[in-house]
Amino acid sequence: MLVQIFCAKCIGIEAVTVTVEVDIRSGIGIHLVGLGDTAVKESLLRTVNALQSLGYTIPGKKIVINLAPADLRKNGSGYDLPIALGIIAASEQRKLPLLGEFLIMGELGLDGEVREITGALAYAEMAVRDGFRGCILPVRSAMEAVEFRQTQVYGIRTLDEAIRILSGESACEDLLVWNTPEYARLKEAPQLPDAVYSYMDFSEIIGQEQAKRGVEIAASGCHNVLLIGSPGSGKSSLAKAMAGILPPMSMEESIQTSKIYSVSGRAHSGVGLIRQRPFRAPHYTASLPALIGGGSDTILPGEMSLAHNGVLFIDEFCEAPKKMIEALRAPMEDRRVVISRLKSKVEYPASFMLVAATNPCPCGWYGEGDRCTCTPGRREAYLGRLSGPLLDRVDLQLWLKSVDPGKLVRGSLSETSAQVRARVIAAREIQAERFREEPIRVNAEMDNRMIRRYCPLDARCQDYLEKVMTRMGLSARACSRIIKLARTIADLEAADFITVPHLAEAAGYRFLDRQDIFDL
Repeated sequence: MLVQIFCAKCIGIEAVTVTVEVDIRSGIGIHLVGLGDTAVKESLLRTVNALQSLGYTIPGKKIVINLAPADLRKNGSGYDLPIALGIIAASEQRKLPLLGEFLIMGELGLDGEVREITGALAYAEMAVRDGFRGCILPVRSAMEAVEFRQTQVYGIRTLDEAIRILSGESACEDLLVWNTPEYARLKEAPQLPDAVYSYMDFSEIIGQEQAKRGVEIAASGCHNVLLIGSPGSGKSSLAKAMAGILPPMSMEESIQTSKIYSVSGRAHSGVGLIRQRPFRAPHYTASLPALIGGGSDTILPGEMSLAHNGVLFIDEFCEAPKKMIEALRAPMEDRRVVISRLKSKVEYPASFMLVAATNPCPCGWYGEGDRCTCTPGRREAYLGRLSGPLLDRVDLQLWLKSVDPGKLVRGSLSETSAQVRARVIAAREIQAERFREEPIRVNAEMDNRMIRRYCPLDARCQDYLEKVMTRMGLSARACSRIIKLARTIADLEAADFITVPHLAEAAGYRFLDRQDIFDL
């Protein structure tokens, strides 16, 4: 008897249908075909032991299991549950009339326990998109999809519970994930508000008012920022405090970010979608696959994609390998990462805000009186590791000086992160209204067509920008980024049009484009 069970595979953050076909007829042996990896091939041993432990028998006939389409590589242990159900149905040990109406995924333990898998959120989204009646997932994985109320999301613990659902003999409302004890327990657990982070508050950072202003502008328009300063000047603290001023994610952003974490197996321990914007801080010695993404059998997202809709913070930026620094260029421009292998090609979203911090020279003390021991050549070579194409993509370049000892000792009043966050949210709301008919959400994502439409410059602004470009020798990309940054500054002031002061402030954040940088 031939039966079909529907499951899925993730390609990037999107799921595609995989059909498990089980046929039992005269012959000997169990045969698994369909281009599965080692974990898939080993599923037969897990499945056979799980079925026998629950009292089911393995027919003494030829069992052929095909994972279709046959030319698509399958990976992971999530096909255990569909294969086990297919053997039960094909051998007619239980009647499962609802087998073809659900998308089913899960790993089996030897005792019949169903264990969690990766990519559950993408599978639930596919079940809604392709018109399935619902999906059957391990209960812990189903927690990720609890907000997909437009379909039936069942969270199961054992193989017997899956059979109970598919037999249709009794109501299974108690197995819907939002009715399970696990959901109630996690729902009752205290949840931190979106604005609460483990990093310091803006009010705890003494001084650096100009840098705080730049960071606020960067957060308001999702602009890339480079922090340069001596050791202890507050670069890392300011970068980490940025997490507390980021606005909440929209539903679309939450789904995208949660899917990335789901397929990578890094889903958060709570219930539903990820609500806080990610803040990723990989060490500067991280490998290229860790930063970009990669893998052999399964291509997983890297730090760039894990920072999607959030912040990618890299400290000691000029100490990073040249390959790592230059690998940021294309994703910063395209806001996506394309990973190509000989037999596969995967695309992950990577719309992150880069926050990089570095010392101004090898000893770190340039600009702090006579403390620097580096020669002019060494200083130029150090910051020279940041190529022109990379600096073109950095909207704000902020130089942090050491804080006055008087301020450090006596302290000083400063705005809290909550106050700054309120202005950032107001600016983001202006941008959301402006781009309601566009596929973008923030000023930094505008292309040239959108700049012409949403950032018109009057004659005075055009004359001023032309003089700035001539004097600083800016590229066309740098020019467009100045305009986008000026638009964000205007949004913070709730101004309808860009003016010369907005352009002047935006151009002032590009001091590394000056040839006389080490004469400052």
